[in-house]
Amino acid sequence: MKKEDLFNDDFLKQFKTGDELTSFLKEIQKRGIEKMLEGELDGHLDYEKHQKSNGGNVRNGHFKKKIRTSFGESEISVPRDREASFNPMIVPKRGSIVDGIENVIVSLYAKGMSNSDIEEQIREVYNFEVSTSTISRITESISGDIVAWQNRPLEPVYLIVWMDGIVF
Repeated sequence: MKKEDLFNDDFLKQFKTGDELTSFLKEIQKRGIEKMLEGELDGHLDYEKHQKSNGGNVRNGHFKKKIRTSFGESEISVPRDREASFNPMIVPKRGSIVDGIENVIVSLYAKGMSNSDIEEQIREVYNFEVSTSTISRITESISGDIVAWQNRPLEPVYLIVWMDGIVF
């Protein structure tokens, strides 16, 4: 499918409801994540699929994993290697939330929402459950960085331009 086909009115007319379009975008995202994981494994093993391996560590099939994204929950196929040394960056081992949701959680937390409020917001907007313990774990993982940034030494001079205007 060509890039310009995605923006073609005829292409968009095939979707009768918003749910159909969301389902299509969810599938595109799922395929994209799986292709990126394959690429990460290629880099880790230092050879591409269907080529001869360069060493002892080789591909060892796939396993299914449920992930949560901004489009909801999906089941993806994650490639693995024989030595189990492959740790993907896109969907890390023992991780089930793709970066977009973590950014939303951090953003809501930074705006002062409680963990239970964040849980309720994600349930309403993204239509899946994230436990308050998961939210707490995500916010704790970055809280050290937030405190370090808040306590950093300030520069002696900052260049600031403040503009304000009223139009009558």
